[in-house]
Parts: sequence; structure tokens; C-alpha cells
Amino acid sequence: MAPLNVGIIGTGIFATDRHLPSYQEMPDKFKVVAAFNRTKSKAVAFGEKAGLSKDKVYDDLAGIVNDPEVQMLDMLLPAQFNLDTVKRAIEAGKPVLLEKPIAATMAQAREIVKLADSVDTPIGIAENWLYLPCIDVARPLLEKIGPIVAFTHNSTGPFVTQNKYLSTSWRQNPEHIGGFLSDGGVHQLALVTELVGEIASVSALTRQVRKESGTVDIVFSTVEMRNSDIIGTFTYGSAFGATDKSVFLKIYGKNGTVVVELSDKKKPVVKARFGSTAEEGSEEEIHSVPLDDTFGVNAEFLNFHDTIVKKDKNVFKSTPRVAFHHLACVAAFLESSEKNGDHVKVESI
Repeated sequence: MAPLNVGIIGTGIFATDRHLPSYQEMPDKFKVVAAFNRTKSKAVAFGEKAGLSKDKVYDDLAGIVNDPEVQMLDMLLPAQFNLDTVKRAIEAGKPVLLEKPIAATMAQAREIVKLADSVDTPIGIAENWLYLPCIDVARPLLEKIGPIVAFTHNSTGPFVTQNKYLSTSWRQNPEHIGGFLSDGGVHQLALVTELVGEIASVSALTRQVRKESGTVDIVFSTVEMRNSDIIGTFTYGSAFGATDKSVFLKIYGKNGTVVVELSDKKKPVVKARFGSTAEEGSEEEIHSVPLDDTFGVNAEFLNFHDTIVKKDKNVFKSTPRVAFHHLACVAAFLESSEKNGDHVKVESI
């Protein structure tokens, strides 16, 4: 089968550093044939890297969406533009993969889910953390420690002044709710919910530590899970002073614990200890995790490729409904904090 022809909408940092290389690593599956940026010079520079002819470099969105050679749209614009792009993609009958978060507001997110549910055209959210190899390593271990009763999630780190993503104007002046909490926090929520389940309610406090963040940039919370008795804590933020980067999810069961450790992305690891009591506890097992330099992006793209080829939108793991839940959790964190930590239910759809 011939590769899918991809049109890339938004040629910024992640499009250049990760999306384009991923497509180029899978030439039998994908071929980048067009690119869009409202700043033509940026589109041209990207086009040169992608080996595009000048007539396939666009600075008008309608041009690339309606390009008859483009079979799939990969959209990497600020979240406030996702809804409009979904509408255009549906009108053109073309599958579209949107960068997370799903939308800038919950109202927009609800409309995207409604639109995606109403058509057969695949609409996906690019949540690469759902495809991390550590999930497949951890999941069978969770069955051995069950029933799960609680968890602690922590993703904290120091403020990095030279962060190239932070320097983008749309992050410094966010129109999407929660700013970095939704831009980065949805990754962490994807990991938690994929292994532990959906979150039903939260009690949270948020703060803005750095003016450069544009809005609140840390959250500390306690949560209850949906359809279970599991409780937990969720902590996120990289706006602190000098400290070690820490990313882990520790899951407690009545018969042991499992820890997913991602503090060093190049050395992910899953740890497990079994036993119903301290006296019965086993020695800690350390399970190596296959290194994925793309951090789930290639697997995500392959999943979307299969979805298109099989003409079944349900094949794709990161649906708008799944991504809606991640943003709804952020919205609940913000609402709870505004109410001084009161218990808030996470919106469902």
C-alpha cells in the first residue's frame, strides 16, 4: 500500500523536531507532501527541510486543507484553533490529528467530541503518553498487586529559563485554560488514567510561581477515581527553584506496589514489590522498559495510520472523548482551587 500523504498545519518547534522526523522514519507509511504556516517564511523553511516544492507550501489554511493530494492533516497550532480545524477537516472529508490539549475551553472540547462522534472521519488527539512502553510493562504487574487502593503521582522540576517551548508567545500568553497545566499536565493525566482509570472528583490548589508561565503553573491535589474506591494524589509543575527532576507514578495495592519511574526519559524503569504485608514482602523487582526515542510519537502515528487504512475511527486510542477527560481534570483542578480546595466533580460527557 502506498504511504499516506500528510499535510502539516503549523510548522513550529515540535513539528520540526519530532513530527517531521517521525514521518521520515516511516516512509512506507507516511509522506509529508504539504505544509502550512500563516507566516510564509516559516512555512518555506519547514518545506525545505521536508523537501517540498514551493507550490506545496501554504500560508492560507484553506489551501492545505483542500489540497487534493493531502490525505491526512496533522495539526500543530495553539489549542484555540483546534475546533475550527476540525470543522474544516470534516468538510473536506479528511482525517485530522490534533495536538493536545483537545481545546482551549471546555465548551470547545465538548463541541469537538460532538463533531467527532457525528462522522466516520477519524479525528484524533496527539497524546503520545498513551503510547509509552512503560504502560505495557506496568499493566500486567498491576494485576498481581490488586486490588489497587491508592496511588501517588508526582511530576515536579526546576524552572528552566532556556526552555524553547516556554519562549513561544502562545504559551506565555495562553488562551487555553490552565496554561502549562493543560499543555503539559494532560500528558501526566494520560499516564495516570491509562493505568488507574478515570478521575471522578478532585480537591486541588494551584499557584502561579513564575510570571513567565502566563497563568497558574503548579497544582497539588487529592483525587477520587471513577467506578472504583481508589484514591490518590496528583502533583504537577516545573516552576520551582533548583531541584531534581522527578516524574513517577506509584500505585499501591493490597498485595504490593508498582512504580513507573520516568525521571530520566532515557532510562525509564518499572519497579514492583509483591506481598500482602511487610513480613510477606518480596525483594524489589526492576523491569527494564524498551527505550523509545520518540516518546510514543511513532506508535501514535502508526495507530492513526491503521485507523485510516481500516476505515474505523474506533481503532485510534487517543480519541476526543479520551482527551476530553484529561482537559476536564484540569478544569476541575482550577475550579477547586478557586473554591479554596473544595471537592469538585470532573465533568463527564
